[in-house]
Amino acid sequence: MYILIAGGGKVGFHLAEELLREHHEVLVIERESARAAQVREELGGNVMVGDSCEATTLDAAGVSRADLVAAVTGDDEDNLVICDIAHYRGVGRTIARINNPKNELLFSKRGIETTISATQAVLAQIEQELPTQQMIPLLQLHSGLELVEIKLPETSPVAGRSVREVLLPAESLISLIVDPGGVPRMPSGDTRLSAGDALVIVSRKESLGILKEQLIGSTHGLDT
Repeated sequence: MYILIAGGGKVGFHLAEELLREHHEVLVIERESARAAQVREELGGNVMVGDSCEATTLDAAGVSRADLVAAVTGDDEDNLVICDIAHYRGVGRTIARINNPKNELLFSKRGIETTISATQAVLAQIEQELPTQQMIPLLQLHSGLELVEIKLPETSPVAGRSVREVLLPAESLISLIVDPGGVPRMPSGDTRLSAGDALVIVSRKESLGILKEQLIGSTHGLDT
C-alpha cells in the first residue's frame, strides 16, 4: 500500500516506522523543517516538508494514488481539513487522530468514520477494569460499526433465552460469548444466554443505546 502520514510527531514517526517495517510505501509530511530533518535521519527519504492542509502539498505527495491517508497531527482542525482534501482527491480510506473527543461527531458528519482518540482509548481500558461496567467499547470498525462487550447482569431480560429469541437492532450481531469462567464459544441460534455472560457484539454506533436497553435494562425488542 501507499500510505501518506500527515504529521511527523511521535505518533506519525512511530506509525511510519512500523509501516515501513511491514514493507509498505510510506511518506511522512511534516510542516516544521527541523522536525522533518530529525525524522529523515531515522526514516531516510520517506519525509517531505510541507503543510498537509494545503491541497498543493498533498498533490505533490501523490495523494491521488494513495491507498490510505492518516492525519495524525496534534490539531483536530488540521486533521479534518487533511481528510477532506484526501476524500476530494479520491482517496478511499482516511484515518484521523482526534485530540478532543467532543470533535468525534463532527468528523463522523464529514464522512470520516475511522478516528483514533487517545482519550477514548484510555477510557475504554479503564472501563474494562471496572467490575460494574456493563457495556465496554472495544474497537471501531469500518462504515460506522463498533465492536462492544456487554456483560449480562442478573436482571438481564435475555437471561435464559436463546440467541434466536433476542431481536437485536438492525445490522447487529453477537459474534462471541464468554461465560463467567472465561470460556469463549461461538454462538448459534440455539445458544442459551445466561447472567454473567459477556457478549462481544458488532453493531452500528447509533444502535448502541437500544442494544444496551434490550440486553440490560428493558424487555423491549424481544419476542414474547
